[in-house]
Amino acid sequence: MSRDLQVTSTAFQDGDMLDEKYTADGADISPPLTIKNISPEGETIAVIMDDPDAPVGTFTHWLIWNIPVQKNNIPEGIPQNKKVESLADAVQGYNDFGEVGYKGPAPPSGVHNYHFKVYILDQKVKIPFDVSKQKLVNTIKDHLLQKTEIVTKYQR
Repeated sequence: MSRDLQVTSTAFQDGDMLDEKYTADGADISPPLTIKNISPEGETIAVIMDDPDAPVGTFTHWLIWNIPVQKNNIPEGIPQNKKVESLADAVQGYNDFGEVGYKGPAPPSGVHNYHFKVYILDQKVKIPFDVSKQKLVNTIKDHLLQKTEIVTKYQR
């Protein structure tokens, strides 16, 4: 029986507006995510949050990887550190604001869609925190077991 990977959040439903708390206009903290139906072969979780509606093209808000699958309830407010001790030393990369960790939505105009893409990998990936999103995507392709996403919206 095939189990489809699921990601949910207590902060928003798929397709709903994001609470200001999780944006640059609020506390600017990462929302909680819960990942279910992870493959038994899964070892780690990676999350990429981006905004394909940005005027400059897809804009990256969050890169985090090497979260053990046992930590599938990712709490809100992950510290903006390169290594996240509470998630067994998961690694966070640079967002397109030039900062490490999560940086919430701050769209210049209109409603933007924010995609939280969740990847289940068969092992930890050994890449430094300062890699580009493309390098992360290219690296995890070789270890990908499952992928899903949840989308939220925000407008100023």
